[in-house]
Amino acid sequence: MVALLAPIVAKAADMSPPAKLPENADPGLGPIFEQAGPEGRVKLWVIVQRDKGLATPNERARALDAFARTYDPHAIERRRLRRSRPGLFDVDDLPIPATWVEAIRVTGAEIVVESRWTPGVSAWVTRDELIHLASLPFVERLQPVARGGRRLPLDPVEPIAPSPSASAKSLVGFYGEAEEQLGQIGLIALHDRGYTGAGVRIGVLDTGYRRTHEVFNDPAHSLEVIAEWDFVNDDPNTAPELGDEWNQHEHGTVILGAIAAYQPNVLVGSAPDAAFILAKVEDVLAEYPLEEDWFAAGLEFIEQHGGDLATSSVVIFDHYSQQELDGQTSVMARAINTATDNGLHVCQGVGNNGHDADPATSTLVTPADAFRAITVGSVDDAGATAWFTSDGPTADGRQKPEVLARGVNTRTVSPWLDSGTDGRDGASMATPLVCGAVACLVQAHPSWSVEQLRTHLFLHSSRYLALGEPDPLFVDGFGIADALAANEEDCNGNGTADPIDLASGASGDCNGNALPDECDVASLHSADAAADGLPDECTECSTGPACPGEVANLQLSKQAPDLILAWDAALDAAEYSVRRDETAPSAGTTEVGRSPSSSWTDPNALLDPPDPAYYIVRGLTAGGVAGP
Repeated sequence: MVALLAPIVAKAADMSPPAKLPENADPGLGPIFEQAGPEGRVKLWVIVQRDKGLATPNERARALDAFARTYDPHAIERRRLRRSRPGLFDVDDLPIPATWVEAIRVTGAEIVVESRWTPGVSAWVTRDELIHLASLPFVERLQPVARGGRRLPLDPVEPIAPSPSASAKSLVGFYGEAEEQLGQIGLIALHDRGYTGAGVRIGVLDTGYRRTHEVFNDPAHSLEVIAEWDFVNDDPNTAPELGDEWNQHEHGTVILGAIAAYQPNVLVGSAPDAAFILAKVEDVLAEYPLEEDWFAAGLEFIEQHGGDLATSSVVIFDHYSQQELDGQTSVMARAINTATDNGLHVCQGVGNNGHDADPATSTLVTPADAFRAITVGSVDDAGATAWFTSDGPTADGRQKPEVLARGVNTRTVSPWLDSGTDGRDGASMATPLVCGAVACLVQAHPSWSVEQLRTHLFLHSSRYLALGEPDPLFVDGFGIADALAANEEDCNGNGTADPIDLASGASGDCNGNALPDECDVASLHSADAAADGLPDECTECSTGPACPGEVANLQLSKQAPDLILAWDAALDAAEYSVRRDETAPSAGTTEVGRSPSSSWTDPNALLDPPDPAYYIVRGLTAGGVAGP
């Protein structure tokens, strides 16, 4: 009888409810582990404490000083010119402590990447290992790694191999088949001014790169690669290699070709004189080609190696809802926010999910929702909006996409041959054209902040110039980019350069960001709730009692350091500002926080506030802030 009952007991044990997840584990991990089975592994984020174990200002200062001495000089110079956070480095830049990484590894977790900015590591983990990870004192939370991939259109238009007809077509001019698409965005004219991307480092996040094509190997003008890393295979080779799927390199190669090609009268790219940092972050053979940890690590790699800008068309579908596309929820969007805080311009494809005429609906995909990514949509050669280009708005109502370029039959290299060209469709093909325009503008104006460049690019795009506003349907943004016009440094279009407007007093600059106030408002960089032409951060609302949408009188003190850390971490990468009240809730206030649009006092100062101190937090709801 016992023998007969044994299978039944075993089956009942198998059907028993799974053990409850630890409190710091995302509830969404439960179904994923159930699907994986008792011994199955799940890829998740192990999010660690943001302070990296450095509890005092002195500890942080010493660690940051040592870290800065090892950093790439080009990256330091870019940060000096364009970083919007105070100083050159902060705790987000520091690596995860080696002792923490080892403690994670000892649980049995198979570590994939370490991310300074997230901050945390991604790892393949069993349910039992998750229990051990959750108990580590430095682990804040455990959450799934979002996974996804591209969406059509991706199919090539007719490939063009070398032939007499192709040679005849190349006679159209120096840029060959790229002439129309570059001319459409004013880029050939900017090249004629001498700005071709020279001295600029472009990071590319994509599938891999076949660099044997003749457009990359002109004897007098070969492709310059500063650094590369394959985050899929964890090796330093982003070219096709043994074990890769036959088309692994395809998409990345055509993206690189649209920017870097140099074969006069055949094909010349959007920034032919730039140098490149290549990150392979997609596995086309996998069920989920893109995983957000690869993207985050790749973007950090580009920034750390001195990138001036990064270009990406990789996106995550389905994992994040439209309500979560608020610029601060997805790991990828938050990574872009940190990159742009550090002065790295980022161009991101909007996606290929189609659009409609309803401004209340959105087909956006992350990380196109990132606050200061230049999000790019598609048009054809006649300037008509491509049927497939995705539309916004973001969950918090921001304009996305912001600019457009040619994404229909965009000419680039053949990814299969060492000669010949190809035509491709998609926002992913419009994005490298805008990336080239940004690279040339960086060469022309290396000290332009991320917000300055965005403003000049947006306010000189076709729709804004014609109608004086971005698209209220969130399809066309500010219109087709015009690189030459953006270069003129006249964001208000009054015929006078912005620095002269500011120096003469013709325009104000109340927030001190080197842009006329009217340009801040027009580019949507700053809100203008009062409709008085002034950015909201400069109006009475920001210096008096709490404005609508603010949380007033949040009291913090040195006696509650854990609360302060949690509060600061909750605000990280959010669009917010903070004002400190030194005496009482209704007294005058001083600015002590930061937002993506402004550089204020070091946010690390929030770890050691005056006692007592009251804070007014703007841009969040009361439920979004931990109170004492």
